[in-house]
Amino acid sequence: MKQYIEQNNERFLQELFSLLRIPSISSESAHKSDMYRCAERLVELLKEAGADRAAVYETTGHPVVFGEKKFDPKAPTILVYGHYDVMPVDPLKRWKSNPFEPEIRDGAIYARGANDDKGQTFMHIKAFEYLVRTGQLRHNIKFIFEGEEEMGSAALSKWIKTHKRLLACDIILVSDTTMLNEKIPSINCGMRGICYMEVKVTGPNKDLHSGHYGGSVFNPINTLCKMIDSLIDENGHITVKGFYDDVVELSRKDRKMLARAPYNATEYMDNIGVKALTGEKGYTTLERVGIRPCLDVNGIWGGYTGEGSKTVIPSEAHAKISMRLVPNQDSKTIAKLFARHFKAIAPKGVTVEVEEKHGGDGFLIPISSKAYQAASRAVGEVYGIEPVPSRGGGSIAILAEMQRALHADPLLMGFGLERDFIHSPNESYLLSQFYKGMESIAKFYQYF
Repeated sequence: MKQYIEQNNERFLQELFSLLRIPSISSESAHKSDMYRCAERLVELLKEAGADRAAVYETTGHPVVFGEKKFDPKAPTILVYGHYDVMPVDPLKRWKSNPFEPEIRDGAIYARGANDDKGQTFMHIKAFEYLVRTGQLRHNIKFIFEGEEEMGSAALSKWIKTHKRLLACDIILVSDTTMLNEKIPSINCGMRGICYMEVKVTGPNKDLHSGHYGGSVFNPINTLCKMIDSLIDENGHITVKGFYDDVVELSRKDRKMLARAPYNATEYMDNIGVKALTGEKGYTTLERVGIRPCLDVNGIWGGYTGEGSKTVIPSEAHAKISMRLVPNQDSKTIAKLFARHFKAIAPKGVTVEVEEKHGGDGFLIPISSKAYQAASRAVGEVYGIEPVPSRGGGSIAILAEMQRALHADPLLMGFGLERDFIHSPNESYLLSQFYKGMESIAKFYQYF
């Protein structure tokens, strides 16, 4: 595979760049046609790589791409999952180059989607191409690429239920996660779920003059800030009643195993430009982002935010709040608990509305499984060191649903790094990780 990459490097990059140039931002309606363009380009790449068939399928939202190559009905079937939608690019002024005109700088590809998830999805297409063209394919391989991962995968969730037979497989292979670092690789054996909510606090029936009414009525922004502040106590513990009821406490042995992951607090803080860390008392930083749930405000707005001043008490204030969940926590249950709690803590001078936007559950895969062992062996050979098992702090909400529907475990072979700044300006993907990823995936097929 390494030799194949060297021989085809320029072609690989140009093909990947053709995907990265398409602004497939799923959350913005103006890019609906771009979603179809990107899906159709993926179909072309799958067919060129050797798929027996590949096509764009309509859903209730953005389209999905399905492709497959049959080898032998008795052979194992691997379903490769990825997503072609990307996050919005704002603030645009903080990008050093056009987010949809990929550039190579300092040994990395810079573009929106370079890592998350076009670059990592593309690795699977090229590893597959290598196996087909060199006659080394020994598995049935299916591909499912969606266009709504960044907004909760609602359309794919519905589509899966009516296409279970089409997607039937033995393992779900995914590259949409990060490694600890490029020197000490890791393989995720689990991910957190998510519960994403939007809240609205309404006070007076119109914006009021802050001089005439200030100090006499509930200000929705002040009130919302107090309510949000009360959601986490001084120990970093979430105060929503019943929130921790289904959280499984890891044993000392399991925590010790996960603690093998290298961690340097100074490097961690320097990388994101902060001088101190916080979180739930009694847990390390890596445990807080891997095995424990959390609550964060993702956006807050209300009142006047334009140029100059406008002294008003706003009628409304809004916030978007996400909760990362650990395996055993049910996102629907958490949404109900949160809504009940948030309404209960509101003072009488305001009214509160709570809306569940999207959610999904976390999951685990045993490190004793054949798939994990094959991945560990493959990555170990490529990097020259046995990978460390880790737990991912992010969420791919659809994977728990796919696990239940298809009775197949997800295997997370991610090659991104924290330095890649996914979801942020100047997203990137190290070329060295891009190449090692393709090589590791090809070796996984050799050992699974």
